[in-house]
Amino acid sequence: MVDHAISSDPAVQAQLDRLASLSPGADILGLERIVALLARLGDPHLKMPPVLHVAGTNGKGSTCAFLRAAVEGAGLTAHVYTSPHLVRFNERIRLAGTLIDDALLAALLAEVLDCAGDIGPSFFEITTAAAFLAFARTPADACIVEVGLGGRLDATNVLAGPAACGIAQLGIDHQAFLGDRIEDIAAEKAGIAKPGVPLVTMAYPAALASRVADVALAAGAPLLPAGDAWSFMVEPGAVRYTDDRGTLRLDLPALDGPHQPGNLALAVAMLRHQRQVAVPDAALVAAGPAARWPARMQRIRRGTLFDRLPAGADLHIDGAHNPAAARAVAPHLRALRGDGRPLVLVAGLLANKDAAGVLAPLVGVVDRLIAVPVPGHATHDPATLAAAARGSGIAADAVSDIGAAILRIAMEAAPDRPPHVVVIGSLYLAGTVLAANGTPPD
Repeated sequence: MVDHAISSDPAVQAQLDRLASLSPGADILGLERIVALLARLGDPHLKMPPVLHVAGTNGKGSTCAFLRAAVEGAGLTAHVYTSPHLVRFNERIRLAGTLIDDALLAALLAEVLDCAGDIGPSFFEITTAAAFLAFARTPADACIVEVGLGGRLDATNVLAGPAACGIAQLGIDHQAFLGDRIEDIAAEKAGIAKPGVPLVTMAYPAALASRVADVALAAGAPLLPAGDAWSFMVEPGAVRYTDDRGTLRLDLPALDGPHQPGNLALAVAMLRHQRQVAVPDAALVAAGPAARWPARMQRIRRGTLFDRLPAGADLHIDGAHNPAAARAVAPHLRALRGDGRPLVLVAGLLANKDAAGVLAPLVGVVDRLIAVPVPGHATHDPATLAAAARGSGIAADAVSDIGAAILRIAMEAAPDRPPHVVVIGSLYLAGTVLAANGTPPD
């Protein structure tokens, strides 16, 4: 799975070009290279503010967004490391609340690359080292770090003593790296467990919960699963959260989707079960509406592409790219369609994704699918993806790009029934849409 980036800043682009020529160009799991690289840089990962470390197949990015909202709502500052970026590489590294600026990013990448040559680190290992350097050198009250891929052998797993670790929803993804058995994937994700550090998880089926518990026990990590150490329930106008310290009535999250209250509750549970970052209950209660996380059922209300849609149409973007994510998004799509207006899906999937698994939860939910390529990446052929959708009972065809898809939707729309338009299938596609629309993340 090749990772890459481009930048409009010449100094940053020069370092990204160096990175492209040095890196193996793909994710190669293992901690040997990142440990060696960080040692040459003075072990910045040992000098960072308290860390909240988050793994999971789906929902880990949203959980990070809720963590950030809670920390900042307490009047504190947080560094945040997430991936991938949508439009600008800078989105991966947020310093004390602000995206890293180009000058500092270029300097950090150059510093890491200057000492990395014979180690042969991957793209993600270089960027992780650069982020950890920035976090070690810039004051903040907390660090929020999202696992890149898996957990046990992910480059972020050099973190020795986080304040808390969390695992969001589990599912099948990245099989080439993590295997085809969800129990094995669960064990890989649980590999972020550390001695004495609370491991806070969602509730999983028995077989998965058992594997996670085995890994936590072997690591010496206190395990705090939902349904046991904490629980949540969605009520009218709120999310009711309960643990051994009592009950909180959390404000509903602004992020759309029926899965988001669970991600909010996981973030709250992580913060309530650690002692290094002081976040009062009032900040936890208010975190849901304050969190922002682009391309996760994000509604677009303005911009170049949006303006080409027929009057009354709405546009949403989501990075759902695996079966579990599609299942999570499906109820929200069904609710959109409940007003009787048609729902048109614009979909593009990377070649290594399970197209049939993504399409299955959407049958009977969407009225029409328009398949597009994911620019700059190995992608499912749009004509083949459209044929697969038709084979599953979804009316579908293929076009050359997102602009052509929007044009097709506008031409076909009935004046009295403007469509709901939802773009899904890849965060890279979501980034392409946000860039073309002129609404990149900030």
